[in-house]
Amino acid sequence: MVQTIAVTEAITNLRDAHDRFGLSRVSDPAFFPQWQEPLPALSASEKAALDKYCDRYLSYAADGSSSEGTVNVITVSPLLELLGLCDPPLRIQGERYVEIAIENDNQVLRGRMDVVIFQQRLWVVLVEAKHFGFSVLQAIPQTLAYMMGNPAPQEPTYGLITTGKDFLFLKLQRQPVTQYALSNKFTLLSDEHHNLYAVARILKHLAAEL
Repeated sequence: MVQTIAVTEAITNLRDAHDRFGLSRVSDPAFFPQWQEPLPALSASEKAALDKYCDRYLSYAADGSSSEGTVNVITVSPLLELLGLCDPPLRIQGERYVEIAIENDNQVLRGRMDVVIFQQRLWVVLVEAKHFGFSVLQAIPQTLAYMMGNPAPQEPTYGLITTGKDFLFLKLQRQPVTQYALSNKFTLLSDEHHNLYAVARILKHLAAEL
């Protein structure tokens, strides 16, 4: 009999994700070059807009107004719009229900993720900082679990986890073996404009591969 389990219950830490999906983390920079130089340049108008988004986020955060919904409106959605990720030929899919079969355990993991998905290849995950203890790192296990539900396993899948303040990119590859890698963490609280520029340039690079 197949047992259905919520993703949030089955995957609570990185070891759970590794064990259930046969995942292994790759440290070789050659596996995930897409977040590293050389990256596309930004125009002066794009930099000006990114400066505004960064200053806006820091202003809201200083007032304690950094909930998931607020961050989406003031930072994440404007960023995606600025980079042209909302326009054809790219296609967006919002809130996603995912089922992942675990054959060896005779289980199906099921869950709903607040995520923006581009072409089934780029998953942008917005998490509320307070819920995850102010760290994007704690959102990695469940993000990997949902990315495993991508119906196109032959292609590498990319993810961006963000709290609005911190940004972390992931790459998941399921063939010939299931492996993933992480980028550096970018934060608006350290040389904030430069780091948001880096995030935008990486997103541009990934979008060009979709």
